[in-house]
Amino acid sequence: MDKEKIDRINELARIKKQRALTEAEAAEQAALRQEYLAEYRENMKAMLDNLIIQEPDGTKHALRQKDEPPLQ
Repeated sequence: MDKEKIDRINELARIKKQRALTEAEAAEQAALRQEYLAEYRENMKAMLDNLIIQEPDGTKHALRQKDEPPLQ
């Protein structure tokens, strides 16, 4: 997400503290938040997908999904 959009999210948050947002501003804020959260989740998933766990015995394995059965 580019800096202008993040700045706009922050600007709308400041406006919301001072007065009620108009319907257009509230819709814009909701859309920007959804876009920001989607990018955040995508980045976090990519980071976790590349995570390697090293066990005390020295073996290494990739982090698995919660619903996947454990490796044996």
